[in-house]
Amino acid sequence: MNVLILGSGGREHAFAWKIAQSTLLTKLFIAPGNAGTLECGTNVDLKINDFNAIEKFVLEQNINLLLVGPEDPLVNGIHDYFLSHHSLKNVSIIGPIQKGAQLEGSKEFSKQFMQKHHIPTAAYKAFTKHNLHEAKAFLNTLSPPYVLKADGLAAGKGVLIIDSLDEALTELSNMILNQKFGNAGNTVVVEEFLKGIELSIFVLTDGLNYKILPTAKDYKRISIGDTGLNTGGMGAVSPVPFANKEFIEKVEQSIIKPTIEGLQKEQINYTGFIFIGLMNCNGTPYVIEYNCRMGDPETEVVIPRINSDLLEVLIATSTQKLNTIDLQIIDKTATTIVLASGGYPEAYEKNKVIDNIPLSNLIDDCILFHSGTITKNNQVLTNGGRVFAATGLGTSIHKALQKSLIIANQIKFENKYFRTDIGEDLM
Repeated sequence: MNVLILGSGGREHAFAWKIAQSTLLTKLFIAPGNAGTLECGTNVDLKINDFNAIEKFVLEQNINLLLVGPEDPLVNGIHDYFLSHHSLKNVSIIGPIQKGAQLEGSKEFSKQFMQKHHIPTAAYKAFTKHNLHEAKAFLNTLSPPYVLKADGLAAGKGVLIIDSLDEALTELSNMILNQKFGNAGNTVVVEEFLKGIELSIFVLTDGLNYKILPTAKDYKRISIGDTGLNTGGMGAVSPVPFANKEFIEKVEQSIIKPTIEGLQKEQINYTGFIFIGLMNCNGTPYVIEYNCRMGDPETEVVIPRINSDLLEVLIATSTQKLNTIDLQIIDKTATTIVLASGGYPEAYEKNKVIDNIPLSNLIDDCILFHSGTITKNNQVLTNGGRVFAATGLGTSIHKALQKSLIIANQIKFENKYFRTDIGEDLM
């Protein structure tokens, strides 16, 4: 089978690393990929939203399965594009149709979906420039801190948590009137703050059946102690110790099943991953947000814990036979530490030479996933804010972190930065 993965981050490298191990694989392509995915397959110079070019490549290379990594192509309707072209009808797509991707593409859509299907979530109201005057009255019904979410895609940075009512009103105006997050903030969802511990649940569905993947917890803030600016994610741990069998059963009954059934009731053809960001409020799960794909860096701790042939699982997903798969999970803890460029998450440096990269992807339960790297003139250079995800496997969080830190400390590039406290709150 010929497979094409869309994307260039650590998530896509993790997918490529796992799929490359499949006995069902003939050829693997990654578009555009990074310096790490070169070890797994062939990188292709395609833009992830250039559907015409992707179609041409898929037909030329006889691609059988397309795995869409990032959210942008899904929200922009790549699955619908393939369905509308007769020549692509036999290509399997892992990723929902455009309407299903609105679970992530529109915060207001997702909140309405949860409300309609009785899925527990925070109280909310949406505002635009036309009803901005109502915001103060609604905010006064809430207790601080106040949560403001840009309705559209904002690269994982469109959520503000603010203690002051006056500041919340100022930021609401900045988002809607001054386009702090561009068009993504034309509508802003204001919701109550949920107190508890965050975690992520990942579900793979074929539209009828589903499998619950390993849980994970990621760390968004740039600085030690979970302080500083929000990022795309500075590290992750899987599994989450407090997410025991009883808690997962609650999640399945109150959130996962109603989500899958809600999609079916609304006739949304959803084939792919559903990332459910949860808050554990004294043992009761509430949905913070949906994403229509796997998370990054969570994928870098979830995928290494899957023992099954991932390509076999994806084929079953694409043919609505996911119920025939016995998903095997490795009974180990995985941690990942993100190595970031100087300046990240604001303006960051690029084209820094990287030294001491491990020669193998898998060394003694250490796996290095590339995220923001490129190859030029036989050198690997930094090419993103998040450059690597250093994953370790062990019998405990502490032992897995020791593995992650071995790689994190070994790799050298100018102004490298990483957090040394990932997972400490769970130990």
